[in-house]
Amino acid sequence: MSAELLVLLIVVVTALAFDFTNGFHDTANAMATSIATGALAPRVAVALSAVLNLVGAFLSVEVAKTVSGGLLNIGGIHGMALLHIVFAGLVGGILWNLFTWLVGIPSSSSHALFGGLIGAAVAALGASGVIWTGDQKTGLINKIILPALLAPFVAALVAGLGTYAVYRLTRHSRKDRVSTAFRWGQIGSASLVSLAHGTNDAQKTMGVIFMALVARGTYTNADDIPLWVKVCCALAIAAGTYLGGWRIIRTLGKGLVQIDSPQGFAAETSSAAIILTSAQFGLPLSTTQTATGSILGTGLGKPGAEVRWGVMGRMAVAWLLTLPLAGLVGAACWWVADLGGGLLGVLIVLAVLIAVSVYMYLRSRRNPIDTSNVNDDWEDGLTPSAQPRETTTA
Repeated sequence: MSAELLVLLIVVVTALAFDFTNGFHDTANAMATSIATGALAPRVAVALSAVLNLVGAFLSVEVAKTVSGGLLNIGGIHGMALLHIVFAGLVGGILWNLFTWLVGIPSSSSHALFGGLIGAAVAALGASGVIWTGDQKTGLINKIILPALLAPFVAALVAGLGTYAVYRLTRHSRKDRVSTAFRWGQIGSASLVSLAHGTNDAQKTMGVIFMALVARGTYTNADDIPLWVKVCCALAIAAGTYLGGWRIIRTLGKGLVQIDSPQGFAAETSSAAIILTSAQFGLPLSTTQTATGSILGTGLGKPGAEVRWGVMGRMAVAWLLTLPLAGLVGAACWWVADLGGGLLGVLIVLAVLIAVSVYMYLRSRRNPIDTSNVNDDWEDGLTPSAQPRETTTA
């Protein structure tokens, strides 16, 4: 086996590992509100979300095309040089995902991936390695920055208006009947968000793997994404989703707004509509920012609801830092991976990735969040005051 083929295999496995972290990192986007309101039991929620993420991954490839050919200016780069860029970018994305999961902050997996890739490309090729502006189908600013700025505000506005309308229309109804009805509605709306998440987020890893295959000359940019890539990415994100990112589910479900079932329904419906629309236009939107904006909007739209602005502030800081910090990690990983231009540097970065990932997992076991305490009352901190009754994954 040649060194280039071995690096390609490492890149593919690393990409699927990123897809897995994307799954458990972003489960909260679809299911946090349904778990918080009791519409779905925690394990049932993540199982349902996993199945629908799997299905959604096969519904579109527009986002994958954007990732594989619309962000990096790498037309003249092939072989080991491009594989090093892709690998370093993936490592940057994974490490940021794991760090934000550890501290319970729902940051964007999409922007972590893009930040890592951009940092690696700039380190390797300079500023010309990134398509900063382009036509309607390309460009960092058009396809990433502008949607990132608009999505949370649009989601908050839509969810806020929807929440206000719901409470206005049901103000004379019995609260218990309203809650029961909207809990049933949440099952459908949360399912739609999960389907949308698969349509949007699994595509990003498909695009990265396809980029690596093009780098080695196995395919060209004009070819269709092969079926095995779609299947592997769909299975990886579904498996990660089923693991359940309980730390982030807790923050979104309990930390930002105290959610009732009508609010949960409004948030999920708004998120699904925006994410599905963006996927059809090939916009690799942050589902995290969209879902967070929707939940924030429900707090603003419900009369008398409390929004914990300190939690929102921490999220906003993480959003601002995601692209540059993931980019710095991606750049550093490229520098190490490219040592000697061959296999050794890649193996060193891979060993560091495994070691840091294991450390973060072990660190998380000091204050585990799981199905037993994910819905405990929020006391301005991730860790519930009550001791967990069981220890499960993530």
